[in-house]
Amino acid sequence: MILLITGASHTGKTVLAQKLLEKYKYPYLSIDHLKMGLIRSKQTTLTLEEDDKLTEYLWPIVREMVKTAIENKQNLIVEGCYIPFDWADDFEQKYLDQIRYLCLIMSEKYIHTHFSDIKKYACAIENRLDDEGCTMESVLEDNVRYLEQARKHQVNYALIDGKYKIDIENKLKTYRI
Repeated sequence: MILLITGASHTGKTVLAQKLLEKYKYPYLSIDHLKMGLIRSKQTTLTLEEDDKLTEYLWPIVREMVKTAIENKQNLIVEGCYIPFDWADDFEQKYLDQIRYLCLIMSEKYIHTHFSDIKKYACAIENRLDDEGCTMESVLEDNVRYLEQARKHQVNYALIDGKYKIDIENKLKTYRI
């Protein structure tokens, strides 16, 4: 099985992927690691601020890695914000049967109530060298955009509203493509 985990920055994608790795022993690919490797090795001239262009650049690579894992009957968790909302259009049904998708989104209420926690846990798995761009306004804006797109594209999402808890098994069990 392939699990795609996406969502706005600071929603807990990497923490969730790490917990799933520990529980199920499925390896995970951080798209951020791929991005940084390509940027630092100068394989691309794109910068960290070009999210839409990075998605266009990275997704075809990630998509083919997903197909390869499925063809080799391997489990893989792929996490990152560079998964387009129309991702399923890129796969034939034989691949879609092996893929589960989840978008993590925080509600406005949650962000207003827990912004200090969002900042506090920003480096729970990876060290963010520069997190100055993470403001309440930017987090609110990103999550509103993700919610709008998730609804528009009718993709599976978990809305984090009261307590930060994601019942991943039930969320994926009830979701079919």
